[in-house]
Order: sequence, then structure tokens, then C-alpha cells
Amino acid sequence: MIFDTHAHYDDEQFDGDREALLSSMEKGGVGAIVNVSASYESCRRVLELARAYPFMYAAVGVHPDEVGGLTEARLEEMKILCQDPKVLAVGEIGLDYYWNKESREQQIYWFERQLELAREVDLPVLIHSREAAADTMEIMKKHAGDLTGVIHCYSYSAEMAKEYVKMGYYIGVGGVVTFKNARKLKETVEAVPLSSIVLETDCPYLAPVPFRGKRNSSLYLSYVAEEIARIKQVSPEEVTAQTWQNAKDLYRL
Repeated sequence: MIFDTHAHYDDEQFDGDREALLSSMEKGGVGAIVNVSASYESCRRVLELARAYPFMYAAVGVHPDEVGGLTEARLEEMKILCQDPKVLAVGEIGLDYYWNKESREQQIYWFERQLELAREVDLPVLIHSREAAADTMEIMKKHAGDLTGVIHCYSYSAEMAKEYVKMGYYIGVGGVVTFKNARKLKETVEAVPLSSIVLETDCPYLAPVPFRGKRNSSLYLSYVAEEIARIKQVSPEEVTAQTWQNAKDLYRL
């Protein structure tokens, strides 16, 4: 079975067929999904969805593009949500210097505060980092060396990935690895051990080839597993089995 470690099924792109799609997961070979919050408002939505489906779990956190709406009071409310047994991680949190929707100072402040939250509630973290390699690494070394988690949607060098693996973090690999121009990610998959890779969709975004540009779903993760298998020169079954175990270890299931 496949474990999707990072999805967004509360997204409005699923409003038309969410129940039908999620009901088809087991038959499609998907055994577990972690639905990840991006905004403060979605923290409750992902938990409600996780409670509705036995195979689904939640992560509570606020994406760097959305931290303008965060307050200490809201962080306290998120802390309460994190006590729910269905919540397995704090995320997605981090830095995004590509969109720069919030000031870098704001992003860094709330990234560090949410890392503190993860420490307080003893949960792993799901890290979003785009065009912010140096600052992310510096903050992770300073504030997250004792935590575990995933560098989600990994997009940096193989050398930096190896450094994160040494720190005890997993590398999140999704549909991008199937793109022809994804040289850096393919090199990363080759360089890090399979025991440090987890599968993720980030759906509804980043669908793999041959669905590139369309709405993504966990049912397409077999294409990601096949590409990892090709790069690693192992069978797709070995990839799905190992990444399933990795995800269970990561989320302490």
C-alpha cells in the first residue's frame, strides 16, 4: 500500500467529488494519507476530514504565505488541536521567498514559533522551503536539530538533502520527480538512501507525468514510486514498502 504523507484534500478543487475520490483510495492501493493544513482556518478542516476517514490523519500548521493571520492566541488554539490523536505533525510551516506574500521577518518569526510549538507538543514537522535554502537550513540547525520531520516538496541540491538526512529528516518526493527538467530532484533521489524518502502528492498540485497540469491525487503516487524505482534500480514494490515503513516511523504509527 502507498502512504501519501502530504495532501490537501480540504482544498476547494475537491469540493465536487471529495467523498467519491476518498472512498476509492483503498481500492486504488492507497492505505494512508496525512491531510496538511496551510492556513489557520484550514487547521480545523483537516482535522474534521481526518476524523471522517479511518485511513486519514492531519497536520496542523500555517504555511509561510499565510502567517499574516497568525497571533499568539491562535497559536494556543493550534496547540489544543495538536493534542488530538488524529494529528500527527505540525505543518506545513517554513519559508517562501518565491511568492514573498508575507515579509521575511514575519515568516521567520512564525516559522521559529511553530517549531517551538512542535517541540511543546512533541510532534514531527513538515517543512515548506522555496527559494529560501540558506535561511531554512540556518533556522533548522538552530531551532530544529532535536526535532524530526520532512523537508516537503524538496527542491534544493543533493548535498543539502544529505545534510538534512544526517539531521534525521526525511526528503519528501512527489510528482515533480517525473518531470523531464527535474534534474536536481532526480540527483537527490539517487544520492539519499531509500530509507530517508517519503512519498507525497501536495495534491491538488504537482501531478506527475502523464497527468502534469491536471488536478493531482494520491491515486497517482504509483507513477512517483515507479520513477524512484527507476532511479534507484529497485522494484516499485520495494519503493512503496520502504516508503510506507518510513512514513510509519516518521509519524510514529
